Amino acid sequence: MKLALASLAPLALAVVLVAGCGGGGSSSSSSSPSPKDWADGLCSAITTWSTSVQQAGQKLKGGNLSKDDLKTTTTQIKDATATFADDLKGLGKPDTDAGQKAKDAIDELSTQVSDDVDKLQKTVNDAVGSGAKGAVAAASGIATTLSTMSTQIAAASTKLQQADAKGELEQGFKDAPACKKLSG
Repeated sequence: MKLALASLAPLALAVVLVAGCGGGGSSSSSSSPSPKDWADGLCSAITTWSTSVQQAGQKLKGGNLSKDDLKTTTTQIKDATATFADDLKGLGKPDTDAGQKAKDAIDELSTQVSDDVDKLQKTVNDAVGSGAKGAVAAASGIATTLSTMSTQIAAASTKLQQADAKGELEQGFKDAPACKKLSG
């Protein structure tokens, strides 16, 4: 069922982001986070968001969804995503040759997930007044939005990999404790 898939989507997207990371070199500076620190912040943000969204989605696994369940779940997803977007924006520019491109990719992702969750809120609000059919439509809207977010995170991962010709971010992901936990 789509709902079960939706509750697993955030974990899958986190793994997609880290999956392409391998080895390389690193550098550091006092004005920008090191690749390791930047990657650690990104992986921590993904882990926190993924856990929050999975917990929020637990109510969607049951058979009888009430308006309150849908509204509560949507609010929890919206709050978790707002925090995630803020965390992404707060990462800054890593101290690498591709630092600005990495920052731009993550800033774009932050904007996309913020827009997605606003659309999600509207979809759920429009659907909850329509009885059982509305609840199904709202749950489907949640699944669709999480799938869209998964695609956007994968696209951001691709942009990071393409921008990282020297492998500095790859090494940062490899060395970052939060990324090791995420990929393990």
